[in-house]
Amino acid sequence: MIIVTGAAGFIGSCLITGLIEKGYSRIIAVDDFSRAEKKGNLENKAIEEKIDRNEFHEWLDRNGHKVEFIFHIGARTDTTEFDTNIFEKLNTGYSKKVWDLATLFNIPLLYASSAATYGSGEHGYTDDHDIVSKLKPLNPYGDSKNDFDKWVLKQNATPPFWAGMKFFNVYGPNEYHKSRMASVIFHSYNQIINSGKVRLFRSHRPDFGDGQQLRDFVYVKDVVAVLIFMMENQPEPGLYNLGTGKARTFYDLATATFRAAGVEPDIEFIDTPADIRDKYQYFTEAEMTKLRKAGYTAEFTTLENGVKDYVQNYLMDKKYF
Repeated sequence: MIIVTGAAGFIGSCLITGLIEKGYSRIIAVDDFSRAEKKGNLENKAIEEKIDRNEFHEWLDRNGHKVEFIFHIGARTDTTEFDTNIFEKLNTGYSKKVWDLATLFNIPLLYASSAATYGSGEHGYTDDHDIVSKLKPLNPYGDSKNDFDKWVLKQNATPPFWAGMKFFNVYGPNEYHKSRMASVIFHSYNQIINSGKVRLFRSHRPDFGDGQQLRDFVYVKDVVAVLIFMMENQPEPGLYNLGTGKARTFYDLATATFRAAGVEPDIEFIDTPADIRDKYQYFTEAEMTKLRKAGYTAEFTTLENGVKDYVQNYLMDKKYF
């Protein structure tokens, strides 16, 4: 059995498709399945069993001896949520229980960390364990991910293999339900369809022009390929960045979306919302040396090719991966 938590979500549902395409059949899906807007993410997927996230720890305690691998992708990912109790319950506390049970039953574990742990990037974007205690995330979501990373690094009892994957800016199919937290590509495409133009955040820093803010955008299909590689090869345990290693501007992203949609670019700039302005990352770029040394050699999809595939093969007809 392979467990995927967050199974009805964006990355989790794409991971399940990737596993099925590679011939894995005994997949256990864990999530809150009550949200109707997520239903399409798992439709027609061959899943052995669905477990409500609130019942998962008890289920794992009974069935842990049957489990071969756990992908713990589920989390509250809202970067605009400031209730720390929610993150303590759904991210940090929940993940500690998963870790303890994986350790007890000797199950390899891969979990979702985040580039949000790096904060404003004053310590760089290297997945070196030595800087984890120094990092200062910009919001409670980032804090919850970094707090769990710090806790993990202090544990003497561990699963036989573990990896915390620091996801950078993931985009791609199956994020229809994410609302405000969906990728900028998703929002840009819908703006193009509705108004013929894209609105990007204006820069509020003198060292960045409007639309020149930089992020490491990584296509979800590449993310899935890396996650399956980690399960199949189980390299040195630790924290690993999962980006492309190449930052691109939001302006590049918007123009790629216009091109994929077959529309002439028309971009306007608006103020960054006040509630996130002082928490906004102007630059992220994954240092990818560790993953490469672990043996992952595949090239990452370029922003232009990823956006084209996403727009033309999924968004245009609202298809799922």
